[in-house]
Amino acid sequence: MDHPTPILQATNLKKSYAAVEAIKGVDINIQGSGVFAILGQNGAGKTSLIKCALGLEKITSGDLKIMGHQPGSLKAKRQTGVILQDSDLPDLLTIREQITLFASYYPNPFSVQKTIEMCELEAFADKRYKKLSGGQKRRAQFALAIVGDPQLIFLDEPTTGLDIEARRNLWAVIRGFAEQGKTIVLTTHYLEEAENLADRIMIMNSGVIVADASPNDIQKQTTGSVIRCETNLSEEQLRSIVGVTSVSISGRFSEISSVQINQTLLEILKLDQQLVDLTVSQPKLEDVFSQLSRTKELDHE
Repeated sequence: MDHPTPILQATNLKKSYAAVEAIKGVDINIQGSGVFAILGQNGAGKTSLIKCALGLEKITSGDLKIMGHQPGSLKAKRQTGVILQDSDLPDLLTIREQITLFASYYPNPFSVQKTIEMCELEAFADKRYKKLSGGQKRRAQFALAIVGDPQLIFLDEPTTGLDIEARRNLWAVIRGFAEQGKTIVLTTHYLEEAENLADRIMIMNSGVIVADASPNDIQKQTTGSVIRCETNLSEEQLRSIVGVTSVSISGRFSEISSVQINQTLLEILKLDQQLVDLTVSQPKLEDVFSQLSRTKELDHE
């Protein structure tokens, strides 16, 4: 049986800038449609990875293919769309004019009108670019990324600087396009964005991938549960309880992480029978991100 050609495949990919190693031997295999989020703090290597995939930066070593083609080749470009982190467009052209221009670069683009409708640009399609809000500009840039009907779309920090409403509007457009069978590779440092959009999350830290799984599976990679309550017990008393791995106190509430949740709860309730407002939850993606990054750093020390 023939295996489908991966949309994006990296094998032991490395990228250095002089003495700085931005990507340190990364392996990635993305197949099929959906949203694939690359999550990491500034300097993690996300943008370097995107630029290498687009052929804008030459890889130092390893192998990288876009739908079986070399990054930056005409065959790869015709199947790829992109929003770069610092994208901007000519101020004096209208959005309709910009889309018409970009459509001419591709062999089988969407129609200009269909692109406007898919990205919900009707209300400002005939406005000059310089007159648009930040959220409208980002949606216009997304329209240019998809007008060529590409299979693969790179979005590098697409919602940086946008307000909550503008971010959520763009999320809806991105998610809708993925549901049409497209592959979207999204880099972000917004944890909420990855949780809301991604079918699969890759977490990068200091040029390496420290996790690669679905959002639910990534959450399972961290151990334990989180107890939140109002208690008279001191931080020192809480830390001494069986199973407790960390304690943080904010105002009147204590947050206790435990790897032996049942035993920890029994002990807390035994020590403080006046305890109130007790909740138990699984760690959030933010907790997982911090734990996985910290673990990787310790591995390299």
